[in-house]
Amino acid sequence: MKMSVLGMAWGAFFAVAPIWAADKPNVVFVIADDLGYGDLGCYGQQKIRTPNIDRLAAEGMRLTAHYSGHNVCAPSRCVLMSGKHPGHAFIRDNKQAKALGLPFEEGQAPVPEGELKLPLSFKQAGYTLGGFGKWGLGPVGSTGDPLKQGFDRFFGFNCQAVAHNFYPTHLWDNAKPLALANPAFSAHQKLPGDADPNSPASYSRYSGKEYAPDLIARQALTFLQENNDRPFFLYFPTTVPHLALQVPEDSLAEYAGKFPEEPYAGGRGYLPHRTPRAAYAAMITRMDREVGRLMNKVKELGLEEKTIFVFTSDNGPLYNRLGGTDTDFFNSAAGFRGRKGSYYEGGFRVPGIVRWKGKIAPGTVSDRVTGFEDWLPTLLELTGHKQATPAGIDGISFAPTLLGQAQEPRPFLYRESPGYGGQQCARVGDWKAVRQSLNPGPKVKQAKFGAVELYNLATDPAETVDVAAQNPEVVARLSAIMKEQHTRSEIWPIRALDGTINVKSP
Repeated sequence: MKMSVLGMAWGAFFAVAPIWAADKPNVVFVIADDLGYGDLGCYGQQKIRTPNIDRLAAEGMRLTAHYSGHNVCAPSRCVLMSGKHPGHAFIRDNKQAKALGLPFEEGQAPVPEGELKLPLSFKQAGYTLGGFGKWGLGPVGSTGDPLKQGFDRFFGFNCQAVAHNFYPTHLWDNAKPLALANPAFSAHQKLPGDADPNSPASYSRYSGKEYAPDLIARQALTFLQENNDRPFFLYFPTTVPHLALQVPEDSLAEYAGKFPEEPYAGGRGYLPHRTPRAAYAAMITRMDREVGRLMNKVKELGLEEKTIFVFTSDNGPLYNRLGGTDTDFFNSAAGFRGRKGSYYEGGFRVPGIVRWKGKIAPGTVSDRVTGFEDWLPTLLELTGHKQATPAGIDGISFAPTLLGQAQEPRPFLYRESPGYGGQQCARVGDWKAVRQSLNPGPKVKQAKFGAVELYNLATDPAETVDVAAQNPEVVARLSAIMKEQHTRSEIWPIRALDGTINVKSP
């Protein structure tokens, strides 16, 4: 693991400095939605302004080998909240609750009671918890309702599908729908054939009076104000920059005329936009503004040295041109192969930033391999509750790394998904194994099921050269991990782990 000399010097001090126990530190945990590794200035972005998140990185530690819990939304959040990797976690893909025959018109498959150990552990430790943004782990009233999984307050989108529209007709205020002054319209439609694609007036039908991210951010600030005299955990899973491309005009104006543009007329599942590149950039910069407001509010309340800030993303960026996005133009995946839905690096290697003033050395960088499952034990250790770490999780605390201390490398990192054809991957050191076509369609021959690809990320970070044939012993070692770490699930089947179809579809 690489770390600056300054970080090691601070580590020598922190090795003997006590972490507050009686005066519990707070946590502000921000997750962007489909934000790529390269979408932030502190990770190399040149075209999109993110001054507040960049400042967060300058004042803390930047992780360069951090992996989201999954390559799509809901299961990634489940890994974070449960501390279990996708081979053990309950949610392993995106699926609506009603698709499972449950009586809910809105919301995703619900996690069971007691499943989300992160909020439940902090609740038990005496924290007040607030969630503001996108949930995706169970409908209101189900076992996966955030108010039944440790949260005291929730405001935002319960359902990921509803969150495709940034001007929805309602948001959830705890267990009650809050009507908004927005017209009802689908977030999945084309520009009418008679509309002028170059006229701003043609796109007015795709907006409203109340922009959901603004409302959600205000509620988060209110939560900080109302709970500044007690330990709090603020979970801020913003919907930005997930599609559809929608942003208020005052933010869009910042990027007007800065990029070559071609109007996007819709047609691949999301709303049209006249200047899609400017919209994508403006959404991210507006999100950055809200992160800055959270940072400023914590400072105003005198809580900077008592508050741990985390910023990350739930998976990699979208495939280029999907929904009008242009992730190639912005280099959103920072040169990595793959996008959202893939287990190549671009699909799930994400930004990871941690700031704790006075505890984490500013301007430090770590290349330790870490994943979403690690946040549960890490945050419990940082806040003085290491003894409360639940049994049966896959997460490994990297608190020593954050505090500048030497730490053994992670033994392995494992991921799987029944979606996008069925996939697995495992990383050990610089070796990375990937398997695909585990849930193939009828056109894929069984002989191709689950072939192991192998990459050396030290010499080939873009995963361009498969070296499996030259390294059979490494392939065998990583294949054994992939077989061992998968547990059978009737709801989320991977059907060809050993080359045979051995799990029935639900």
